[in-house]
Amino acid sequence: MNTIKTSVRLAAVWTLTLILAPVPSGAQEDNFITVVSWGGSYARSSVKAYHERFVEETGIQIKLDEYNGGLAQVRAQAETGNVTWDVIDMEAGDTLLGCDEGLLETIDYETLPAAPDGTPATEDFLDAFDVDCGAKGLIYSTVYAYNDTLFPDLKPATMADFFDLGKFPGRRGMRRTPNANLEFALVADGVPADQVYEVLSSEGGIARAFRKLDTIKDQVVWWEAGAQPPQMLADREVVMSTAFNGRIFNAWALEKQPLTIVWDGQLLAFGYQVIVAGTPKLDLARQFVAFATSTVSLANITKYISYGPLRRSSLALVDKHLETGIDMEAHLPNAAQNMSNAVREDPEWWADNQDEMNERFAAWLIR
Repeated sequence: MNTIKTSVRLAAVWTLTLILAPVPSGAQEDNFITVVSWGGSYARSSVKAYHERFVEETGIQIKLDEYNGGLAQVRAQAETGNVTWDVIDMEAGDTLLGCDEGLLETIDYETLPAAPDGTPATEDFLDAFDVDCGAKGLIYSTVYAYNDTLFPDLKPATMADFFDLGKFPGRRGMRRTPNANLEFALVADGVPADQVYEVLSSEGGIARAFRKLDTIKDQVVWWEAGAQPPQMLADREVVMSTAFNGRIFNAWALEKQPLTIVWDGQLLAFGYQVIVAGTPKLDLARQFVAFATSTVSLANITKYISYGPLRRSSLALVDKHLETGIDMEAHLPNAAQNMSNAVREDPEWWADNQDEMNERFAAWLIR
């Protein structure tokens, strides 16, 4: 049996067990929080890096749920007045939009723990997109990767290669969303990384991105969950796929799958810990967010998956992958050698244009 397929199935069972498991015996009914994350290898990394320590040190239990992003479920909980999620690991654009809509609690960085040397959290976090309702957590990347066994000679090396069906024939995997796909299309079409959102801010630029996507549309297999791209690549369902960099790293490092990341044109993004407005467990949620974004917690993530911490003091603690001994610094999205043509996501552009782009993308899919 394919080892990565087995891993994905076990991950699904593991996550479901956490979701369905009752609060452990002996715990008070109100002494737990529901934390929502992305499932799969990332959720497992979070559990090992700081969930288990949080439970052990505070006695507060965690019920883990998962989602694929977006604000639909948060809006539904707000509208019904039945808030069942407490903390969410959220993308930047959704964090900004959710904050603007009053769906998320504000977070004061002065209440977050200082670095071990006493540096206040307000000075220890790296420059990233600042939003009132999110505590900075990790920097991650949407990249594309390929199955190395399918390219014995010439290897894909640029974003343009992902869109070149003549030079590199075969099906591509892409996330069923306009996010990242529009940026990748423009980079492949020759737009400099630092001008992508300037181009997207015009009707002609958006049309240009969709025209580029048209060139590979009939060869695309669409994915929705982060665990799918490494599976599709391992099964040779696609020859290349966009993916979250950490998922590809884990498939390569742990499952020994012959997958290679192409960093050219990568889309750098930031992840935040947010608190759902109206949660009856606000104090417990704030305790968790402070713990999850502490120096040690963010550094610990890199022992399990290749996402970079957004605290300077955490970066100083990055060492080796716990299970394999791989030096993790070179595999982080913001490693110097991976940044030469990186696009930095603009959450404000997406907050302003997400609904329109979703509609256009949906119409384009069925056209």
